[in-house]
Amino acid sequence: MTALPFGRVLTAMVTPFRADGSVNLAEAKRLAAHLVDDQGNDALVINGTTGESPTTTDAEKLAVLEAVLAEVGDRAGVVAGVGTFDTHHTIELARQAEQAGAHGLLVVTPYYSRPPQDAIADHFVTVADATGLPVVIYDIPHRSGVPVETDTLIRIAAHPRIVAVKDAKGRPVDSAQVIAATDLAFYAGDDAMTLPLMAVGGVGVVGTSTHFTGRRTRAMIDAFLAGDVAGAASLNAALLPVYLGVFATQGCMLVKAGLAARGFEPGPVRKPLLDATPAQAAAFTQILTAAGL
Repeated sequence: MTALPFGRVLTAMVTPFRADGSVNLAEAKRLAAHLVDDQGNDALVINGTTGESPTTTDAEKLAVLEAVLAEVGDRAGVVAGVGTFDTHHTIELARQAEQAGAHGLLVVTPYYSRPPQDAIADHFVTVADATGLPVVIYDIPHRSGVPVETDTLIRIAAHPRIVAVKDAKGRPVDSAQVIAATDLAFYAGDDAMTLPLMAVGGVGVVGTSTHFTGRRTRAMIDAFLAGDVAGAASLNAALLPVYLGVFATQGCMLVKAGLAARGFEPGPVRKPLLDATPAQAAAFTQILTAAGL
């Protein structure tokens, strides 16, 4: 069994903002506590895509990370998203996160530049060399523009601090090859791929809908691990509308709409995103309600 560096259920947490657009650290703490204590998350990913990392400053990233660590760091893993398209800047963020006390790093494939595979491997190894923290590779080619190919993942898995992959590539056969050849822990980076990835050796999920589905997703994973494949498939079928619905438009837009409908104060999204329209928000909250969430 592959080691579980951060447990099985992780949520890529939104970053709450006030109405004026500033970071709401008090609400970040409140939400982090809810995700860990009520939704049963083993760990949280802070400053990822769902956390609107492209629009937050380095100082804001540090403030949110420190707030979440102070609130839940004694009882849950806290993984800091530090990936950028610039290796030097990524290293700066990685060292900042390490100094703050983060438990791990999420490092996305450098985007926009579309580096070749040898350059991608060099980027990840260079970042992993820069701190003592375990690294999760974020493979999401529909955002980064370039996949981390199978051979590249197998090669960089030899690094002692590259321990996991957040797999949003949607190619489970490729993932199965890497899982078979390495000790990397594969986490689904697309909520709806959680059970399919588990079937080929994945260990869990870094989710978006898990803001709402955390405990139910854990029940699905636990059923599969206990050998109750039919039960896991039934739970997956019940959750599938939520897994898909949260991405009907950009994920953090709908997460914030769903949280607002349930008494939280996630605030607006930052441009270039726009807040979910009333129709989009209503459709998603209806999906949550229909799923018993």
